[in-house]
Amino acid sequence: MKVVEHVAELREHCESARRAGHRVGLVPTMGYFHAGHRSLMRAARAHDDFVVVTLFVNPTQFGPNEDLSAYPRDLAADVSVAIEAGVDILFAPSVDEMDPGGPPRTKVHVAELTEGMCGAARPTHFDGVTTVVAKLFSIVGPCRAYFGRKDYQQLAVVRRMTQDLNLPVEVVGCPLVREPDGLAMSSRNAYLTADERAVAPALFAALVDAVATVRAGERDARAVERRVADALAHRREIALEYVELRGAASLEPLTRVDGEVVLAVAGRLGRARLIDNVVIQVVDGRVDADLGVEVGADEVLDA
Repeated sequence: MKVVEHVAELREHCESARRAGHRVGLVPTMGYFHAGHRSLMRAARAHDDFVVVTLFVNPTQFGPNEDLSAYPRDLAADVSVAIEAGVDILFAPSVDEMDPGGPPRTKVHVAELTEGMCGAARPTHFDGVTTVVAKLFSIVGPCRAYFGRKDYQQLAVVRRMTQDLNLPVEVVGCPLVREPDGLAMSSRNAYLTADERAVAPALFAALVDAVATVRAGERDARAVERRVADALAHRREIALEYVELRGAASLEPLTRVDGEVVLAVAGRLGRARLIDNVVIQVVDGRVDADLGVEVGADEVLDA
């Protein structure tokens, strides 16, 4: 594996790979790799010839008073994980390399899909995400790009941006990866104290309980959302930000659970902001749910 720090060098490696007839796979990250990141790398390695992982803690997707300076970083450990996963290039640029003229004056904004959910609490976040992802897509060129479904709204926003701008990138959504007790894998889990870590799986437990009510026949969207909120009300350590049920593809707010929907939740626990979701499909009275996969499960390779 080669660690690359400069835009021009990464671009040349990717163009050279395509000239050789290789398909490029891209995994954009902010580093501090965990099993969810490894699953994305493994998916790219399984489906593509030349795998690029980007590691860039992007300042523009952090709002005022957020955790940019405290965000966990461990480049040496990340390099080891990437080598083990069979990555070809780890792109780890500086902020000056990515934004040589200071914060970009050009911003990419996706309307509607960025409203509500995480966009309500973090109003500048998604513009930062879409702008940096558009820059990475421009640098890497035609490729398949892998994103986890834990950041479900982000995945939907990036897909829409890619479609709207006719970018030569196939955006691949990969399973949400969980700890054995159900907690969704996240770099920010490192902020949790031992006591907070014991409480954190309550978000997933509340989602599972809500899925059970849908299986039992509940179809009113507000009732399903209240089920999650009521379950978490007993956990005073968690400051609930939102519970929302939306269309899985459009992210439109819904009044009924019908077709494919996403039930998403976010809350703060100590220093950590936790997000989680489940995808529910209701067709002809049958209810299926995508709850993610436990860390280590073979399904994480499915893309």
